[in-house]
Amino acid sequence: MTVDSEAVAGRYKLIHEVGRGGMGSVWLAHDELLGRDVALKRLGQFQGPQNQARAQREAQLAARLSHPHVVTVFDLAEDGETRWLVMEYVEGTTLSKLAADRGGLPPAEAAAIVRQAAEALSVAHEAGIVHRDVKPSNLIVGFDGTTKLTDFGIARGAADDTLTASGVLTGSPAYIAPEVASGGLATPASDVWSLGGSLYQALTGRPPYDLGDNVVAGLVRIVHDEPPRLPPGSGPLATVLAATMVKEPERRWTAAQVCAFLDANPGPATREQTRLLPPVPAGPIAPPPPPAVAGTAVTPGARRPTPLWPIVAGFLILVLVLGAWLLGRSGSGTPDRAADPPATSPDTPASSATESPSAAATSTPRTGPTSAGMAGFVSDYLGAVTSDPRRAFSMLTPAFQRASGGYGQYHSWWAPIRRATAGDVSADPANMTVSYHVVYDGPNSRPSSDDVRLRLVYESGHYLIDGEPE
Repeated sequence: MTVDSEAVAGRYKLIHEVGRGGMGSVWLAHDELLGRDVALKRLGQFQGPQNQARAQREAQLAARLSHPHVVTVFDLAEDGETRWLVMEYVEGTTLSKLAADRGGLPPAEAAAIVRQAAEALSVAHEAGIVHRDVKPSNLIVGFDGTTKLTDFGIARGAADDTLTASGVLTGSPAYIAPEVASGGLATPASDVWSLGGSLYQALTGRPPYDLGDNVVAGLVRIVHDEPPRLPPGSGPLATVLAATMVKEPERRWTAAQVCAFLDANPGPATREQTRLLPPVPAGPIAPPPPPAVAGTAVTPGARRPTPLWPIVAGFLILVLVLGAWLLGRSGSGTPDRAADPPATSPDTPASSATESPSAAATSTPRTGPTSAGMAGFVSDYLGAVTSDPRRAFSMLTPAFQRASGGYGQYHSWWAPIRRATAGDVSADPANMTVSYHVVYDGPNSRPSSDDVRLRLVYESGHYLIDGEPE
């Protein structure tokens, strides 16, 4: 379309187009009422009740998330028969273009971007929102280094089931989780898989899977092939990839755990930090399982066979809707003209410090407490104390629950805390103690900190906090 002299909805003056994707074109515009630049996503070319509902849902879901790493939505403006999503304008480029232009990013830069994206996903998941299209072209990296998650066009909240036809594949196939590719529902865990795929592309400059023109064959690969891995010596990011791109969704880390791990391991692994990473035996090992919660035993290496009928049914439906999907292959509607770069087949090293889940299924799983498991448990616990205090309280032994004054006193202590972030985690499985430095964000976002030492117990495959030793 061409820019005319009249402002959209009487206030937004279009300047120039900055991106085009499957669900609309994105323009830089100037809000003449408030005197600021904004991004306008044109949705008018998609008519009909379902697309109108989709546009409204994107606006409503994104507007629920006020966070530094989520693109802010200001308005859903109507101009004649055309709808425009009015958003924060971010000066920068997408992760897909950034990684493609540079042939992959340095680990420290990739870690910073993924850490910010994981925080945005953690906030969305806490609000009951599954993004369902996490990929590098939906991550905008500002010129100041700030990363923002955008494009909630196919996101779903808890009550959105009627807005997407059953069985229709949504999301970008190269980053889609195996359980979704085989006909399952998208969940926070599937977002985390996609985040892992985005990390892989950030480091290598190419998507995790080369789908080519045969999307159905590519989805079969995602379901049955082993996930890509980073070569030995990749440090903490190899651990993050192995813990996010795990076939079994229940074994993946949460977005909050990714944040906590990267906070504790912000750069290349040092000798001190390697104590928190899974030990590297002579052969490859399984990726670290997510920390267990009290009353929920995790069986390492357990893998359920994938039934074939959902895959076949999903693929048949996919063929029917492939034409609609191809409309969106050029991008995501983010401010980036370039589509995702052509994929090349990832080379999986013959010898790796990590191993995919299927290999773990045939090996003897390691039992007993580990440094990585104890550190992960602490990260999970500190995430729960503010988001789900009852679950956090259940992570204490009965004796320590009584020593804490019961749930009422426990909750009253944690209630003013908005976030608790651990760093410098040191775990000692021999003595079942873990020490860390914790930073609390309290009222008015005034942080305070403390050095904490906990005594843990390990029962039936999970950890519990048993006290604070002198």
